[in-house]
Amino acid sequence: MRRWLVVLVVLAVIGLGAGVYLLRPVSGPARDLTLVGDVERGNYLIRLGGCVACHTDSANGRPFLSGGAGLATPFGTFVPPNITSDPEVGIGGWTLAQFSEAMSNGMGPQGHLYPAFPYENYTLMSDQEIVDLYAALMATEPVSEPAPDSVIPFPFNIRLAMAGWQNLFFSPARFVPEAGRSESYNRGKYLAYGPAHCVACHTPRNALGALDRGQALAGSPGGTGGRAPALTRQALLDEGYDEQTLVQTLLDGFTPGFDVLGGPMGEVINDSTSQWTDADRAAIAEFLMAE
Repeated sequence: MRRWLVVLVVLAVIGLGAGVYLLRPVSGPARDLTLVGDVERGNYLIRLGGCVACHTDSANGRPFLSGGAGLATPFGTFVPPNITSDPEVGIGGWTLAQFSEAMSNGMGPQGHLYPAFPYENYTLMSDQEIVDLYAALMATEPVSEPAPDSVIPFPFNIRLAMAGWQNLFFSPARFVPEAGRSESYNRGKYLAYGPAHCVACHTPRNALGALDRGQALAGSPGGTGGRAPALTRQALLDEGYDEQTLVQTLLDGFTPGFDVLGGPMGEVINDSTSQWTDADRAAIAEFLMAE
């Protein structure tokens, strides 16, 4: 009897310890939020970060950034919310500190955020970019129409569970350039892993929805919005790409096989990559095609 009591006490202690570990806050480096935001630079970041493609359901006539189409995942359908400056149904009531927490550490005013919102990528952004993006979003036209609710079944609708997920799979940090590589290569890598979040869609995930980082850009058989092909150098070469043709595809959507990219990638090209600078398209092409 005493032996079983000892076992139960040990299991309780282990369970308590695991619970404390999994519920602890996950935070990256502190940000300098005293910087002055620039709306023009922030407007470019809105395009660079894919905000328009996700948060604007143009197919159903919703206004700019007032809420996107549902993203079907194995854990439910997540509807990108209204991120206009409306203080009630948008994010106009958020402080810069709250916005930074959401972008950097996956914690919103409502609690832990689901990784359907790619804060794993946005955490790599610089302090100045976070401040600029906030300034631009606060300058948007407010839209008082809320986005539809997400449809997330039990038990995935328990936000507190995301604390455990973050402790297991999320390591907030800032981008560190790769030594021995060109500035443009590192810019492309930053875009792919950071604000453009290519890895979020084009990387396989495990059973708990975490990225398989050892297979970055190797393709996803059932990514958000459907299958996402591999973007590795060999996969792109097999499709007939080189740096120049990849840059062109990011601009106009035409592939080397004379096809036109549609679906979610078509939206990304239309709302995002086609509006990047030539230098940024060239940088991400250089990174993806690099040996």
